Amino acid sequence: MYALVDCNNFYASCERLFRPGLNLRPVVVLSNNDGCIIARSNEAKQLGLVMGDPYFKKKAFLRQHGVEVFSSNYALYGDLSNRVMTVLQQLEPEVEIYSIDEAFVRLPAQSGRSSVEQGLEIKKRVDRWVGIPVSVGIGTTKTLAKLAATIAKKDERHNGVFCLDDSPGQENILSAIQVNKVWGVGKRSTQKLNSRGIYTALDLQQSDNRWIRKILGLSCERTVMELRGQPSIPLEETPPCRKSVVSSRSFRKPVRELAALKEAVSSYISIAANKLRKQGLVAANLHVFLATSRFRTDIPRFSGSRMAVLPQPTASTSPLIKAGMRELILLYREGYPYNKAGIMLTGLSRAALRQQNLFLPAESKRDRQLMAAVDQINERWGRDALRYASSGLRREWSMKQSRKSPAYTTSWAELPIVR
Repeated sequence: MYALVDCNNFYASCERLFRPGLNLRPVVVLSNNDGCIIARSNEAKQLGLVMGDPYFKKKAFLRQHGVEVFSSNYALYGDLSNRVMTVLQQLEPEVEIYSIDEAFVRLPAQSGRSSVEQGLEIKKRVDRWVGIPVSVGIGTTKTLAKLAATIAKKDERHNGVFCLDDSPGQENILSAIQVNKVWGVGKRSTQKLNSRGIYTALDLQQSDNRWIRKILGLSCERTVMELRGQPSIPLEETPPCRKSVVSSRSFRKPVRELAALKEAVSSYISIAANKLRKQGLVAANLHVFLATSRFRTDIPRFSGSRMAVLPQPTASTSPLIKAGMRELILLYREGYPYNKAGIMLTGLSRAALRQQNLFLPAESKRDRQLMAAVDQINERWGRDALRYASSGLRREWSMKQSRKSPAYTTSWAELPIVR
């Protein structure tokens, strides 16, 4: 049996963890630069707040209904996510981390307990050891477990744990689920399925394999097999190698000066290079992009990008920053109010398998040791405790986060104080 462990209203739950007075009160979390609503507690959902609602349009409504509003605190969310996943990996040997707030777990058949009992134990342990509420959906395949998790979260009668295989009315349940809600079925696939009279998960389960494979491909055929209880999507305990790493942000206010853009791009490169090293990867290409606001029609617009092919694949911050600065200078157009900048690393490969340049010396041991020392210091004392001078000090271009909560678990200066 497979279980999907899904953290309930994850960002909002993280904010409540250190402020229990927020329990049963509506809570929302905003996107970068406090732009729009990206997470809601159940109480906020009941007020009719929708994902993507612009914050500036909802300010009066939020104040009127006593809604607690937070800027995104990714350091806190990432750390608590890691704690949840660590608990799951201690409980069961086979775990696939699917996203920041979801993980698939294979439940042992010979445990002497029912699947629901195992799910309740997982829920209880995560709540006790981390404090984040979770829902657990269980099925004979990952796709069925995903559907079961949705039911476990929305139907309070199941106490947060639901096993689809134990339900006598499985056909009725599948017939009530729209096909676009099935894991792996996208917008275009939904349109093609609807054109053939396939509107629900039950319709898809009973569809013709040959037509599905011909029109929608092998991945959708696997989804059909999964809906029939035949495991076709394996558990990925070791995630596949990433194809790219992106680091970008919108600025709190438009930026016109090249110096400020250099600081921002240098900072983003440092973040992306650290991600590469954590995953044991190197990059062969670096892309830099700039853009003005696409929503404003009263200002001149610009959007562009440039790519640098690196002399040899690397995860070292210094050569990446040098390449990024060269491309930024060529990309920059004076006079434009830039709203966003970012970088993307592509051509990724395992560091141990990198293809060296025949005409250049290999990366020195000293450079690898330097990067390891920088990462260790920042891991211990917090991001940017040690950083490149090109990333700037004042950083007036940084994100707007006027309602950000403390980094309770990752910053010594922001630890919660017990009185």
